[in-house]
Amino acid sequence: MLFDFADLAPRDRYKLMASTILPRPIAWVVTESPEGRLNAAPFSFFNMFSDDPPVVCLGIGARAGDPKDTARNIRETGQFVVNLVSEAVAERMNVTAIEFGPEVDELAEAGLETAPSVKVKPPRIASSPVALECERMTVLDLGTSRSLVIGQVLAMHIRDDAVLDPAKCYVDTPKLGLVARMHGRGWYARSTDLFDMPRIDVADWRERHPAQDAVENHSHSD
Repeated sequence: MLFDFADLAPRDRYKLMASTILPRPIAWVVTESPEGRLNAAPFSFFNMFSDDPPVVCLGIGARAGDPKDTARNIRETGQFVVNLVSEAVAERMNVTAIEFGPEVDELAEAGLETAPSVKVKPPRIASSPVALECERMTVLDLGTSRSLVIGQVLAMHIRDDAVLDPAKCYVDTPKLGLVARMHGRGWYARSTDLFDMPRIDVADWRERHPAQDAVENHSHSD
């Protein structure tokens, strides 16, 4: 079935995209206002987009037509910490998704402790297995209802027991127990149902398909 987005309301476009572009990693973002007020909120419009420079992007929507505290703090201070969400802390993450007013400390409401960051002022969530200290590169306004935050990762914290070899940067990814956002209002996915499918290099592919290689070489000779 074809859905022409030109004919759909924004909410319907959201439902189609959020129901199919899955699973989405969760950025549990901690920011700090210029006055020193902490804010924590989860966002599933999130991923990594570059390793040199190391870049992550966040899609942050508005709330009742006004920028959310996270977007406002990033614009004003230029710093934020992305914490990844394990199943062990998923329920506490869900508490910070409640649309509290700007005067409420979501970290306190969820009973979360913080740990100091090294490169940026906002702290990280101590119980998160992975935290990325980030600095704003730019913010793109996508219409009036959403902003795209592009941030450079300055440092990363990984729980000690999930690091296999610090010198080689090998991580025991399954041990992190990360969860991802699925469809609807409350569906999430665990990262435990895995299958291994290594990438194929050209030499292996040609060895498996010599006939196809011969056909291509013949066509090139013509």
